[in-house]
Formats: sequence, C-alpha cells, structure tokens
Amino acid sequence: MKILIIGGGNMGKTYARSLLRAHLVKPEDLMVLERSPEQAEKLRGENIGVVHTDPAHCLNAADLIILAVKPQDSSALFATLRPSTDPQQVYLSIMAGVTIDTIRKGLGVEKVIRAMPNLPAQIGLGMTSYTASDAVTRIELVLVQNLLNTTGKAIYVDNEYAIDATTAISGSGPAYVLYFMQAMIEVAQEMGFNASQAELLVAQTFRGAVELQMKNDASCEEWIRRVSSKGGTTEAAINSFKATSVYMDIKNGAKAALARAEELGRE
Repeated sequence: MKILIIGGGNMGKTYARSLLRAHLVKPEDLMVLERSPEQAEKLRGENIGVVHTDPAHCLNAADLIILAVKPQDSSALFATLRPSTDPQQVYLSIMAGVTIDTIRKGLGVEKVIRAMPNLPAQIGLGMTSYTASDAVTRIELVLVQNLLNTTGKAIYVDNEYAIDATTAISGSGPAYVLYFMQAMIEVAQEMGFNASQAELLVAQTFRGAVELQMKNDASCEEWIRRVSSKGGTTEAAINSFKATSVYMDIKNGAKAALARAEELGRE
C-alpha cells in the first residue's frame, strides 16, 4: 500500500514518523506533499518518505491519502486535487470541523474517514476518535485504525457529531491542562520556588494524578474525596474553586471549543 500525507506540518510529520517506526509502510511507499518548496527541502532531510511539491507527481500513486492541512485551506486543496482523484482511494482527514460530506463533495470521492487526533500524538500518547462514510470497507477501516494507533489510542464513533466533541475534549484538551499547569507553576514561584523547582513540582504532580486515575477503578470524584480531609488544605482549595465557579468555567470553555469546531465546518 502506498500512502500520501498532504501537509508537512507537525501532524503530517508525526504520522510519517509513526508509520515508519511501526513498519506499517516502507519509506519508498510513503509520500509527503508539501506546497512550500523551502519546507519541502527541509523535509527531505528528515527521512520521512518521498517528498513532493506537485500533487500531479504523487496523488495518482496513493491508495490512502491523509489530509493534514489547516481547515481554512480545505477549499483550495479540494479544487486542486479533485481533477485527479480516484474513487478507489481512501481519504483520511484530520482537519478540524470539515465534515465527511464536505470532503466527499469537495473531492468527488466516497471513501472518507474523518479523525481528530491531539498534540500528544507527537510522542505516541495521542487520543484520536474517528468515523467513516458507508463506502469505506471493514478492511480499510481496520487498516486506518492500525495507522491511528501508532500515535497512541484510537476509538471508533458511529456519530460524526462525536468528532467535533472530540475536538473540544481531547483535541483542545491538552491546552486546558497546560493552562491549569501554568497557573500552578506561577503560584508556586510566588510561594518561593524557583522556575525549575516549580515546573518539576507541577509536572510530576499532574503525571502522578493521571497515573493514579488510569491504573485504578476509582473515579476522579472518589480520588478527590480520598485526597481531601475535613478542614484540610485540599478542601480549602476545592471550596475556593467552587466559590469562583472554576468547574463550570472549564465545562463552558469546552462547549465554546465545540461551538467553534461546528463553525469551522460551516465556513
């Protein structure tokens, strides 16, 4: 199988490296299409497959095409690719908000899989949800699942709406966690720790909390109860969060991300 990745940015390179590392494709069967000649030249030095700048030189040779470009560039991309698409090709899109129907009509193809990965995919700890049009076969779906699993974990969802919801939760989610971490790092420094001490304190605390939650059956709510003692320090902090509606603010932020994902699909 020959795979073409359109877009040589962070996610495009992440998939290229992951596929090669997992030996799912040979280097000579992996192509990357990058429209910027300067960026393409840099990519050629990174040993991530055969790099092209012209779709005419690679699109027809691909069995699976991964669309790893910004959603705002999708219309121009569709116009460029449509004259050369093949109905037997499978298109895997990681463009936020761009629906399967939009891709089908834009490219004139039927086999479309839509996925939403997140940034930790770059280190093999990504979370991706995906869904597919009816024309995609079970074998093709399994192939793509294996591909997505090279960057972390992947789940299939029946409803395309869940892809936009994934964008709001795990797609944008790392930024929410890092936002909270940054606040804790800053307040740690205000309490007297230097920058490196503060970063280590916060990073290891988050890592430990996540491992606790993942390796035990207890819910987040149960762990909070275990950490909190009556009249203690944790209870004081949680009560402060409740008083200032931090919990609802986090939920409202995720809903704002979902609304924006849906807007991108209509633009």
